[in-house]
Amino acid sequence: MTEPGRSSLPLPSGLGLGCWQFGDMGGGPSDTEKSVALIHDAFEVGIRHFDTALDYGNGRSEEVVGQAIAPFSREVFVSSKAHAAGREETPGIVEGMLKRLRRTWLDLFYIHWPRTGLDLRPMMEALERLRAQGKIRFIGVSNFSAADMENASQGGRIDAYQLCYNLLWRYPEKKVIPWCRAHGVAMISYSSIAQGLLSDTPRSPTTFEKGDARGNTLYYREDVWPHVRESVAAMREAAARHGSPLSTLALRWVLGRPGIISSLVGARSRAQLEKNAAAAAGRNTPEVDEELSRLSSEAMRHIPDVGNIFNFHP
Repeated sequence: MTEPGRSSLPLPSGLGLGCWQFGDMGGGPSDTEKSVALIHDAFEVGIRHFDTALDYGNGRSEEVVGQAIAPFSREVFVSSKAHAAGREETPGIVEGMLKRLRRTWLDLFYIHWPRTGLDLRPMMEALERLRAQGKIRFIGVSNFSAADMENASQGGRIDAYQLCYNLLWRYPEKKVIPWCRAHGVAMISYSSIAQGLLSDTPRSPTTFEKGDARGNTLYYREDVWPHVRESVAAMREAAARHGSPLSTLALRWVLGRPGIISSLVGARSRAQLEKNAAAAAGRNTPEVDEELSRLSSEAMRHIPDVGNIFNFHP
């Protein structure tokens, strides 16, 4: 990969591997050897973008990713995230990431979540100094409001925004996506198939094993779930009429939205990786996107805007 200092965000492809599952958070292999093998499978099917975070198992996911990508570290784009912090704490956070990832620089550092009442400018200033030192190449934010980004951008340049965005969560279209487009900020989606709800395996509140954080999302709230279940069933019927799995059409819907340059997906097997890579390589017809958008708009009438699907507000 190119050394630090590039002026644009050179993501290798439209698909990235979300590595939260390697932090023993449920939904993925807990065995390090199996996790490393799955990351190698991702590389072999053409994925060159790997996204992790300090929060994923208190650094465990970063360690696994670092071990796995060691043979081809310069051929991949690696991003990681940490919560908002002060100016003095920030260099140590980044140094810890680099150590766990076995790298001398990080392609993209995200401030994972804003913190209520915390001025974000000092952290951005610290990140800009780290950029100047070659420790990070690009600076991003995740789960921020437009107001949070206005504040943060006074301390440094925001290159990327990572957002939850899918057919069952479109609230970013109100303010966040317009802000990013107006300011030239690249957007990378996560939860593109709604934490598995739009996958090809039917989900329910009882689907997830103990410790799997996906079961705690807004979608499964008692008053929301019946409407979500009905909407997903309608989307599955539409996908069947168009002759494609819903997961394929849902991922392509996200990747086809203006301003989205990459989408993060998780995987538990090579077969899932291959399926996601094949899906990302194509695009929906306008007719398919129009029908999915209509069904999505109906679903959104019953999904309250609580800020994020985790109802998490640090």
